Amino acid sequence: MTDYTALAERYVAAFNETDPAARRARVAELFTDDARYTDPLADVAGHDGVDGFLAAAQQKLAGWEFRLLGDVDAHHDRARFRWQAAPPEVHAAGSEAPVVGFDVVVTDGEGRIAQVHGFLDRFPA
Repeated sequence: MTDYTALAERYVAAFNETDPAARRARVAELFTDDARYTDPLADVAGHDGVDGFLAAAQQKLAGWEFRLLGDVDAHHDRARFRWQAAPPEVHAAGSEAPVVGFDVVVTDGEGRIAQVHGFLDRFPA
């Protein structure tokens, strides 16, 4: 049985991994070979696509931290959770994060992510 809270934590950690080789290893561990990641800013597939998207997010939000926001809700092979991204000082101050999202992941039989359906609740223009 998949621990979806741990999976969501590892997923968010992949967004925070700035070392390209370590990030790539996290992607390979977390995602199926043919995984598809879709949100308002991206529609990518496979390890190369997911890794490229994470690298682009890190570049756009350089120095920011991604964190889980609230509990993970899961059933069958699906989980949903909210996350936020902000500079570390915003998190430390307890201020509202400028970026907040909501993701639904679908896993395969081994607990790896096969699909991500992402939504942005708040994203600066």
